[in-house]
Amino acid sequence: MRERLEYAAMWLLLKGLGILPRRLARMAGRGLARILFLLRPRLRRAAIENLRLAYPDWSDAQRYGVIRRMVRNLGWLAVEFAHFPGLNRANVERVVVQEGFEHFQAGMARGKGVLILTGHIGGWELGPFAHSAYAGPIRFLVRPVDNPRVDALVNRYRGLLGNQPIEKNDSVRAVLRALGSGGAVGILADNNTSRSEGVFVNFFGIPACTTTGLARFALHTDAAVVPGYTLWDNSLGKYRLCYEPAVPLVRSGDGAADILENTQRFTNVIEAIVRRAPDQWLWVHRRWKTRPEGEPSVYPH
Repeated sequence: MRERLEYAAMWLLLKGLGILPRRLARMAGRGLARILFLLRPRLRRAAIENLRLAYPDWSDAQRYGVIRRMVRNLGWLAVEFAHFPGLNRANVERVVVQEGFEHFQAGMARGKGVLILTGHIGGWELGPFAHSAYAGPIRFLVRPVDNPRVDALVNRYRGLLGNQPIEKNDSVRAVLRALGSGGAVGILADNNTSRSEGVFVNFFGIPACTTTGLARFALHTDAAVVPGYTLWDNSLGKYRLCYEPAVPLVRSGDGAADILENTQRFTNVIEAIVRRAPDQWLWVHRRWKTRPEGEPSVYPH
């Protein structure tokens, strides 16, 4: 029963936002995001605690300003997701423009596939969808939604232009197949992970347990690791789908050291993007939750 109610709520939300004109829908999305955020005190605490860790010299007024804009941006992202059925190759430029696409093309030209290094930044759901409109489908790693009905609905929207999600339980084989055929795979590399699945690298100067998957795939396949992300640009009134030059891989011959060093390099890229647009990162995620053995939590709550 609960699964059906959650599915119905998500369906109504997407359909409701989707039928509204985009400008009106963005106003509604912003309002809904504010209400939901106010109802989730744990998320509010996580956001302010994260910003205190990342920006210790900021005032609380600065931090709360970033949080307000982050919530607005999340509401806008929900609206863009709801409007996926109306986006296509002919009209995507009204919402998203490309920047640095030649870097993605250069990575693909190597013939070993491309790993798109990305994070929960700006329009992270919109970016892959816009890419599929401009350049054809890609694949990307996802964590399945706990409710399978909602998960199927979300994936239907994601795949309207041919993109295919890769779920974690099939990730290794599916990623290797995609890269082996010269395809592109997006990987969110800014999540906290367990000590058994990650290594500690610095993120905003604080050790953060980070997935080694991206480094392992890159070292194993020699695929190009191309940073890709989608930021809202107020001056344009649109999103920018940005690609940067491929991150050079370190190959010293020491496997463990190479995984650590390359993971740090990838994390440095994510941090640089977040610093350019701090109000567009997902500060409600407890990025520093996992600590080295014996170290206390960095979160007071």
